[in-house]
Amino acid sequence: MKRILLLTSITIGLLSSFTSFADTKTFNPSAKKTPKNIIMVVGDGMGPAYTTAYRYLKDDITTPLVELTVFDQLLVGMASTYPVLSQGYVTDSAAAATALATGHKTYNGAISVDTDKKDLLTLMEQAKKIGKKTGLAVTSQINHATPAAYFSHNESRRNYNAIADSYFDNKINGQFKADVMLGGGTKYFIRPDRNLVEEFKAAGYQYADSFDELTQLNKKQPVLGLFASTGLPWALDSKNSDRLLTLSKTAIKHLENDAGYVLLIEASQIDWAGHSNDITSAMGEMEDLATTLTWLKQYVAERDDTLLVVTADHSTGGLTVAANGVYMWQPEVLNNISASPKKIASKLAKSSTMSKDEINQIVGFKLSDVEHDIFATINDKMSYEKQLKIMIDRRTNTGWTTGGHTGIDVQVFATGAGSQAFSGHQTNTDIATKIFSVLSKQ
Repeated sequence: MKRILLLTSITIGLLSSFTSFADTKTFNPSAKKTPKNIIMVVGDGMGPAYTTAYRYLKDDITTPLVELTVFDQLLVGMASTYPVLSQGYVTDSAAAATALATGHKTYNGAISVDTDKKDLLTLMEQAKKIGKKTGLAVTSQINHATPAAYFSHNESRRNYNAIADSYFDNKINGQFKADVMLGGGTKYFIRPDRNLVEEFKAAGYQYADSFDELTQLNKKQPVLGLFASTGLPWALDSKNSDRLLTLSKTAIKHLENDAGYVLLIEASQIDWAGHSNDITSAMGEMEDLATTLTWLKQYVAERDDTLLVVTADHSTGGLTVAANGVYMWQPEVLNNISASPKKIASKLAKSSTMSKDEINQIVGFKLSDVEHDIFATINDKMSYEKQLKIMIDRRTNTGWTTGGHTGIDVQVFATGAGSQAFSGHQTNTDIATKIFSVLSKQ
């Protein structure tokens, strides 16, 4: 968007921006203190283009400069994400999560095992060994690749039932590896061959299957919460406002104790939006994560015993902010779309008698006559969803290079006690090594 700005306004704005950025680099005076609590946040699939797109989406166009977001305020470094080099330079979520959870590179698909398929010690296992509480709060199923790599070991991320079983069967010093587990996954925990929910309940865990129940739990007891068959609904479609924040707050409330805790939080579905080349849902997931990080940033600032580290496991989709040789990205239309393309497509497929105005209202923007004609030729959800995403990409000038992952570096964000250790460039295994170092001092 073109803006005519006075030079003085630019100068004042730049000075203000530089001051704000400098403030984010000023670490808490207690930064040298060994943190008792460690919060690790993974934005799955969240390459730098996602945080850039989110910044532009949230821009106040009445001001002369683009405002910083919580991601900018927490930014401290970058990380490379490649797996063991026999696999090439592009990782999957399992190998990347294994690197972040164990400090070791491995093959794509591996869940905290090395290239010989031998178990690797995870951060959560080490935390349990030294007496800390541990937990996870994710928007995928809790036995998906990222959480699984912190709490389990398996030669393949696809062995979902076996990974779910391991959460109950495999213990550290006779204790369950996770005191709090929040996310989706009833499909894998309540099965014809085994009901893990009942087994956890019999072992003393509280169980919740709705967000409303979270406020009624006894914080002195461990918790298993499963709120969907697999992953949670898209943030844009969720009945639970700020779903990741709610799960994160609940986890922290139940984990806080004198010995400290280690918590994994994952904004899982940024990756899923990237795989489906869905900028609308991607920005909804980014908003969900940004809201969570804003609260976590304040939580850490109010104490001197907690380290917050945030990164992505890889980037997904090859998101491009501007495409087709046009020097423009226009995210404004996204602010008027109140549901995911998948949900909108489902509504459109239910009726073939909608007027043009009714369709425009459902999709959140005005379709051209040609676009209306396209919709008139289809009647299935998948085709509606595909065409919607094409129309939204055209209006925003969003580009995608792949439906898979890319090998670009990702950002590292941190604040709190010990956060200065994560500055500069590192590889993903370095992040785990530094956290292991923190745990070794306790």
